[in-house]
Amino acid sequence: QTQRFLITGGSQGIGAATVALARKAGHQVVFTGRDERLIDEVARATGAHGLRLDVSSAADNAKAVEACQARMGGIDVLVNNAAFGYAAEIGDLDVGAMKAMFDTNVFGLVDMTNRVVPMLKAQGDGDIVNIASTSGMKGAARGTAYAASKWAVRGISQCWQAELRPHGIRVISVCGVIPACVEVKK
Repeated sequence: QTQRFLITGGSQGIGAATVALARKAGHQVVFTGRDERLIDEVARATGAHGLRLDVSSAADNAKAVEACQARMGGIDVLVNNAAFGYAAEIGDLDVGAMKAMFDTNVFGLVDMTNRVVPMLKAQGDGDIVNIASTSGMKGAARGTAYAASKWAVRGISQCWQAELRPHGIRVISVCGVIPACVEVKK
């Protein structure tokens, strides 16, 4: 059965691979990203519909959901993949950079899901896939900010599992092995 996917952070890495796999399986896909060039490459390669949107923006998240309703008639699967890393030792950690990262990795994920869940509840069915990391299972030096964001994603996922199971909505958290990210979002 064809599903309607919304994949955040779908212009590179795990997100782009997920877009490609979903399209190969015959599903409809709308994906978001921040780099127009990468979005165009993934869209051309897969036939998915890419949008230049930032999950840390509530207005952009509203646009993503509206685009899914207009193009696909709704959403069946939400893949919360958009994220970036920031690494620093405690004592030298830039709390502003950590907050900016949380705006994407945690608060953006929550905002997007908050907008999609009413549709899934109305359907009585759906899937939410939150991309976490093994960094959210075991801490490491310089990992305070990133690991904390991924521990949060794991905890949020567990809460949503309990809340949404009665509505026929499945929630999973995938903990991939990702090399330590050290770049701050530009």
